[in-house]
Amino acid sequence: MTLARSGAALDAVVRVERSGGFVLDVSVEAAAGEVVAVLGPSGAGKSTLLGALAGLDRLDAGHVRVADRVVSAPHHHVPPARRGVALLGQDPLLFPHLSARENVAFALRAGGVPRADARRRADRWLDRVGLGGLGRRRPSEMSGGQQQRAALARALAADPAVVLLDEPLTGLDVETASEIRGVLRDQLRATGVTAILVTHSAVDAAALADRVVIVEDGAVTQRGPVAEVLRAPSTRFVAAVAGLNRVRGTVRGGVWTGADGVGPVLDAAAAPEGEAHAVFRPGAVRLVEARDGAAGRPTPSGATWAARIVRIEPVPFGAVVQTTAPDVAAEIGTDVLADRVVQVGRDVCLGVDGAQVRFVPAPPPRDTLSP
Repeated sequence: MTLARSGAALDAVVRVERSGGFVLDVSVEAAAGEVVAVLGPSGAGKSTLLGALAGLDRLDAGHVRVADRVVSAPHHHVPPARRGVALLGQDPLLFPHLSARENVAFALRAGGVPRADARRRADRWLDRVGLGGLGRRRPSEMSGGQQQRAALARALAADPAVVLLDEPLTGLDVETASEIRGVLRDQLRATGVTAILVTHSAVDAAALADRVVIVEDGAVTQRGPVAEVLRAPSTRFVAAVAGLNRVRGTVRGGVWTGADGVGPVLDAAAAPEGEAHAVFRPGAVRLVEARDGAAGRPTPSGATWAARIVRIEPVPFGAVVQTTAPDVAAEIGTDVLADRVVQVGRDVCLGVDGAQVRFVPAPPPRDTLSP
């Protein structure tokens, strides 16, 4: 069995109209052997996109092309089983009455491989995903992680041109998810298969994908190399996924000020003029002062600003404090928590290290985003 191959390129322009007014209108491209992550909030249209690529949903406009073959168009639709596309989701969907070996062999036999050869190849695939010696077990005798490994083996054993991964790590505990993430990375690289990964996780995108496409409300809001997008988020959703603060504002005369005068005033001599987002990590924010409401609000100046605590989330090192006007998260240590100066509803003065702030130009309108 060949352990590496060149995946087929994917070119998709997808428009799907749903009852109720929702419209998915996005384009996704993946070069042969490339892994592209699709991130977006719930309801953004990610599952609809995968359904269109897999052939489960028909297009109202556009096309889906795998290599040089059009498999979807408004008046042309190749059935899912005949388009060379495999779909692996949150649920492994293994046949409960078949062993792991027979589940993997099923995909091979569906492609015309004789029974004995299919079983031999299934055993080799089970070895590759870390299930060597467990081929006789049925799904009910396997852990969730083992089931997902078997499902991955079944998907890749069929030698698909494109594999679609729909939140494959959701529902697994942290340790198991980490293990499966490693298996996915190794096998996607070893096979050279083209893959589209739908996920909510920046960790999954960074570990597995070459590029990322952000889909929000049925449209693409940002795309590019994973590290580039996560370093310079153009929307609130991307900033949240990347664990960054993103504050709207404007650069004029080499100085950045927050929208409506809210937030710090920062040196932005190296940034282009115009609307821009100040992007910085919660760890770059420091607590300067905290006061009870009756004692008056702290007085901001320069790179400090007044805000109000609206939420406190405990973490191992202390807490992440969420404030409003503007919406900014700050990391604080256990020593500050012990002083009890940080409480929901309390006014605080925050500061940020300007050297750790990046200025990201405001994104263009959605219809000007290029593929």
